[in-house]
Amino acid sequence: MGEESPAKYIAEFLGTFMLVFTIGCNVLSGQPVWGAISIACVLMVMIYALGKSSGANFNPAVSVALGIAKKLEWSDVAIYSVTQIIAGVVAGGAYVAMFGKSFQLQPAKGHTMIQAGVAELLYTFMLCFVVLNVAASNKHAGKNQFYGLAIGFVIVAGAYSGGSISGGCFNPAVAIGLDVASAYHGVFYCAVYTVFELIGAALAAGAFMFCRSKQEAGNGEEEEELPQKLVSEFLGTYILVLTVGLNVLSGSAAGAFSIAASLMCMIFALGTVSGAHFNPAVTTAIILRGKQDAKEGAMYMGVQIVGGICAAFTYAFLMNGQTFQLKPKDSSWAQVAIAEFVFTFVLAFVVLSVATVKNALSEYFGFAIGMCVTVGGCAIGKISGGSLNPAVSFGISTSHILGGGGFWPCLVYTVIELAAGAAAAGAFKATQPSEFEKNEESLA
Repeated sequence: MGEESPAKYIAEFLGTFMLVFTIGCNVLSGQPVWGAISIACVLMVMIYALGKSSGANFNPAVSVALGIAKKLEWSDVAIYSVTQIIAGVVAGGAYVAMFGKSFQLQPAKGHTMIQAGVAELLYTFMLCFVVLNVAASNKHAGKNQFYGLAIGFVIVAGAYSGGSISGGCFNPAVAIGLDVASAYHGVFYCAVYTVFELIGAALAAGAFMFCRSKQEAGNGEEEEELPQKLVSEFLGTYILVLTVGLNVLSGSAAGAFSIAASLMCMIFALGTVSGAHFNPAVTTAIILRGKQDAKEGAMYMGVQIVGGICAAFTYAFLMNGQTFQLKPKDSSWAQVAIAEFVFTFVLAFVVLSVATVKNALSEYFGFAIGMCVTVGGCAIGKISGGSLNPAVSFGISTSHILGGGGFWPCLVYTVIELAAGAAAAGAFKATQPSEFEKNEESLA
């Protein structure tokens, strides 16, 4: 629960001001590589600093999502939203005063208003969905310390991917603050962005209430049913593959880290619903580890692949029909096989080691798993593309048919990646035999 008024409103003003001011400073000082990380970090640290005071929304879309999910009183939703928008406008004025100039809010060159709006919708959805799951659910509210990291680093995922289309606001207070600061160009796009962002917030609230329906009706400790798990697997895989495609097609300066952040944030959000596999190779490893029924696992895999394909056609739409091939032209298949096997193995082995053990990581599991993508993406991205995931491979190859490419490469990648998942299960058993020892007392 937050502090009493007016402390919580002051907290919302301060946090939102710092967010928008930091955005303006990064853009106007020219930070193409580190800017998004700076913005993500200011959001994260202000959430940790002010979460106890107001809940640290700093975003009218987040406040609306919390209101729809019955996690925030509508009177506070209204006052928070007005306060956040005022803070955004004041912050815009502050960076204009400091730099003597501003920048215009608008879709990136070559992109339409609808494409920009959809990008805003999707990553605002992700942001609000992560907030609801890690900071407001019966399962997690007040019970973890990863909430700030999970929420803040949605910006790393979205800014390097969706930001290449819309600029990456994901927040009506940001959109309005930036637009008003450049009012001499006209104030228009903030209204368009806000509509799409609020739709994303509403969809996030609906998805949250479905995915955690049993936990929200109880005390948070209930296990969700299979439909909730499957929807969770679809959503996590969709966000992951969408972020992959947009980073690649936009030539992102921090693609591997952005993709890793998307995986980390969605793992933190949905790990306690479905296990947050989002990858058929990981599911294979968990089945062979003995922690999932094969029939359920097969359904997970099917949903993951469908999620990957849907995401790939989404990024093709957002990028004017552009797609890309799965295998880099300059690499041999032998190089691809070794690269994909080794780093898919790393990913699956880490999942088994930190999330399926008796003393599983309680705070850093999402970070440990997500950063495997930073490892693999940077190490072998130029060799194999760093897919590490059959759902990613299927999505890339399926959408590339539009660009005249062949479908079959994803089948080769999938065989390699599934073999790596199986090898990870074998290595886990060999290196951690204590996880398989029977409890002697239970046999007595």
